[in-house]
Amino acid sequence: MIGVLVCDDHLIVRQGIRQMLADTGDIILTAEASNGPEALRLVRAAQAGAPPGIDVVLMDIAMPGRDGLDVLKQLKREVPRLPVLMLSTYPDKQYAVRSLKLGAAGYLNKSTDLEQLSGAVRKAAAGGLFITPAIAEQLAGALGAGRDSEQPLHERLSNREYQVFRLLAQGTSVGEIAVQLALSPNTVSTYRARVLEKTGARNDVELALYAVRQDLLPV
Repeated sequence: MIGVLVCDDHLIVRQGIRQMLADTGDIILTAEASNGPEALRLVRAAQAGAPPGIDVVLMDIAMPGRDGLDVLKQLKREVPRLPVLMLSTYPDKQYAVRSLKLGAAGYLNKSTDLEQLSGAVRKAAAGGLFITPAIAEQLAGALGAGRDSEQPLHERLSNREYQVFRLLAQGTSVGEIAVQLALSPNTVSTYRARVLEKTGARNDVELALYAVRQDLLPV
């Protein structure tokens, strides 16, 4: 059996994944976490020999307190061989390449069906990389872009800047972002200034319009 840890702040999502995996026969949801720190605690306990066994992690990207990409980076530092599949409601073009560059074993949209989900988990558990044809094309394009002029402006943002950009584009205030990302408002304001400079936007409205044009907002 392949033991899976699901980390998502929405109970209904975790329950849905549990029900889907129950139909596979060879994959079982052995642990659940509602946030990043809880997921890290469960993985560390499993690595120390405590039950339950965790062979693959399914990690939501957008979570309060600590973003899924941050947790992914921490997991790859501590347990580099543990495969992590990233889950998101965002379009593949927004986070897939970033996730893979950070060491994810694959990227799945939450609208995925059981066949694709189970196939991704099995491939990750076997040490493989789950990449759809569309993501492979994006990855090839990202690796082939040798000059900044060939990259979309948002690709120049660091992962933390990108997190702030995404939230600003959705109309989230600096104060709310500070709470979600566990940062000070001054730090968020600094990231906001960098985002505006790198994207050429003059304000949050222009950031939102840019995100709409680039199809970067959640569906």
